[in-house]
Amino acid sequence: MSDGSQGTFRVNGDDALFRSQIDYLFANSAFYRDKLRDAGFATPADVGGIENIAALPFTEKDDLRKTRDADHPVGTHMAVSMDQVIRVFSTSGTTGTPSYIPLTAEDLENWITISSRSYSASGIVKGERVVTTYNAGPFVAGAALDAFTRLGLCHIPVGTGNTERLMTAVQLLKPTAMVVTPSYALYLAEWAEARGIDIRNSTVKRIMVAGEPGGGEPAMRAQLEDAWNAKITEAMGIGDIAVSLWGECEAQKGMHFNGGGIIHFELIDPQTGAPVAIEDGAEGELVYTHLRHRAAPLLRFRSRDHVKVSVGTCSCGRHAPRVRCIGRTDDMLIVRGVNLFPTALREVVNSFAPKVTGVIALRPTVKGPKQQPPLPLTVELAEGVEATPELAEAIGKKVRETLIVTVGVTLVPAGTLPRTDYKSKLVDWSTAA
Repeated sequence: MSDGSQGTFRVNGDDALFRSQIDYLFANSAFYRDKLRDAGFATPADVGGIENIAALPFTEKDDLRKTRDADHPVGTHMAVSMDQVIRVFSTSGTTGTPSYIPLTAEDLENWITISSRSYSASGIVKGERVVTTYNAGPFVAGAALDAFTRLGLCHIPVGTGNTERLMTAVQLLKPTAMVVTPSYALYLAEWAEARGIDIRNSTVKRIMVAGEPGGGEPAMRAQLEDAWNAKITEAMGIGDIAVSLWGECEAQKGMHFNGGGIIHFELIDPQTGAPVAIEDGAEGELVYTHLRHRAAPLLRFRSRDHVKVSVGTCSCGRHAPRVRCIGRTDDMLIVRGVNLFPTALREVVNSFAPKVTGVIALRPTVKGPKQQPPLPLTVELAEGVEATPELAEAIGKKVRETLIVTVGVTLVPAGTLPRTDYKSKLVDWSTAA
């Protein structure tokens, strides 16, 4: 689709790589050999070229989980022997046994290449100091951290869970850039203000956020940029496919696709699975296909990331398509037929800053996506702001006008809702029946 290194957008430019990858799947992946044959594609020739990709079956994360057992800890989509694997990452395993993500040397090199493209798009240059808060141990973020060495940066890894250590590094080592989740960047601003630490005049002039939506929301971005006096750019990836697959440039008009020649992406309607044309303003769910992957390649993998697309040449000179992540389709709630992304709700609430902190919690009354109005919404007030019926009513009115959803607003004092040094959870299911 695009050449991330040269910025050339080509609709069918991935065809030769796609055909070669399909040959590889038939020869080496029991999972895809069976899956494609069950779908009526007995040979690679039956699959054809990339123009036919929409006819192929999707891959869901649960499809892969079902093939794991003692003899196949990764799953039957594993396409190499373990002696060819040089690194194994894993997911957090919050829903059960972790998923393992093996990489060959070639796979890891491709991941580092993609991440290097994404982070260099932010404008960071060789010789700068960057402090990072992502844990590089079992999780795929470790490959993104490898990119900082490739870019010639002085990398200061701190990891999660130690805010004092992080802020000490900022004060003493004077990095020019920081890599965090947007939730943690917001928490750090609050933490510093409470202790009288002047982060607006720190050496940090660039904050690269990733790990969750938020950095591209205008209100949150403005709040973070004001607090830190730094430019915010965001990156996005997906562990099963590649980390930091999308990276924003200094124009801040969306995250550029940086997987050209390595990953192919599509856009689909998340409800029907039908393809959506890649054109300016298009919305849908991202679907990915590996083009040059060896260890555990994936074909038409549903990301559940719902995005809005921009195309055309960016002011930075790149031609690759750009996206802004609206939210995850598996986080979406349906309120009387209206699709509601929690991140969109947070963006509306953030427009009431500085009266609010930007921290919210949705508390559905029943399990599952379908909800009845009013949807309970807890909004945290800024320090010293009084809870009034007028403010709650104003927030509810703006949500209703903007998102066509009725919410019941509860205002709580600053510091009431939990903070995180990684990804925030906007939906609290603890009281759902």
